[in-house]
Amino acid sequence: MSHDPVLHLDLPGIPKLKSGKVRELFDLGEALLLVATDRISAFDCVLPNGIPRKGEVLTGLSFFWFERFAPLVPNHLLARANDPLPERLAPFAARLRGRSMIVKKARPLAIECVVRGYLAGSGWKEYRKSQSVCGIPLPPGLTESAELPEPIFTPATKAESGHDENIPFEQAAALVGPELAARVRDLSLRLYREGRDYARERGIIIADTKFEFGLYEGELILIDEVLTPDSSRFWPADEYQPGQSQPSFDKQFVRDYLESLDWDKTPPAPALPRDIVAKTQQKYLEAYERLTGRPLPA
Repeated sequence: MSHDPVLHLDLPGIPKLKSGKVRELFDLGEALLLVATDRISAFDCVLPNGIPRKGEVLTGLSFFWFERFAPLVPNHLLARANDPLPERLAPFAARLRGRSMIVKKARPLAIECVVRGYLAGSGWKEYRKSQSVCGIPLPPGLTESAELPEPIFTPATKAESGHDENIPFEQAAALVGPELAARVRDLSLRLYREGRDYARERGIIIADTKFEFGLYEGELILIDEVLTPDSSRFWPADEYQPGQSQPSFDKQFVRDYLESLDWDKTPPAPALPRDIVAKTQQKYLEAYERLTGRPLPA
C-alpha cells in the first residue's frame, strides 16, 4: 500500500461541500463523508507538502475517543472504523481507507469548546498581559507550561480564515444560549479530565484541546475530531519541565521549524524539508500508538 501523502481529494459523482485546511466534506444525501487529508497547516497557512499518514492518525484517534466517550456523550458517527464503505464509495476505497468517517448531518455550534489544563500558546500570551485567560483570573507567578490548579474552559469563536478568537464565557453564552453554553462547558471539562487521565497513564500530557459539538434532531452530540495531535497539545510526560516550551507529539514541531526561517507567515508557505516531514510523521504515529496501544494499521 502506498503511503504517499494525500493532499487533494475529489470523488467523481460525490458532491464536495467544503475543503478545509485538512478535511474534505462530501454530501452523501442523508449523511456526510468526512475525509482527513495529509495536509498540514501552521500560522493559518497550508503548507505545500504534507505529512504521509497524518490523516489516518487523526481519523483513527477520533474513532478511538468517540468509542471511549460514547457512554458520556453521543457522537456523529454513523459507521464504525472498520465497517465496509457504502457501495457508491467502493471505487474510492483505496484513497478513503483509514482516513474517512461517515457522519450525521449535525448543525455545528458557533463556538470552539477549548479546555486548558496547562498554560501554553495563546493562553500563556494572555496570562502574561492580564494574569487571566478568557476573563478567568489565574494565580500570580505561573510560568510557561505550568499546570493550572484546575482545567479551565476558554471558548473561542470559529474563524473561516485566520485565527479563532478567545472569548469570555458570557460571550459564548450570548452566541449559543446560556443553557447550552453551560452544558458544553461542563461536558468539555469532563471529557478533558477523562482523556487527560487516560493519556497520562500512557506517557502523554494533554496540555489543552478543543472539542466541537453540534445539534442533531434536537440532541447535543460530539462531532468533528477528538483529542488528536491537530486539535490538542500532546507533550511527552517524561520530558515535562515547566518554565519553558515543551517537546511535543503534535505540529508544534513544525511551527518551531518555521519560526527558525526568514518567513513572514503569509502565503505562500515554504515546503518542509524531508527530515522535518519524517520527524513529524514519527511524532504523529507515536502518539497514536501510545494512546491506542497498537500501531497504525498498515
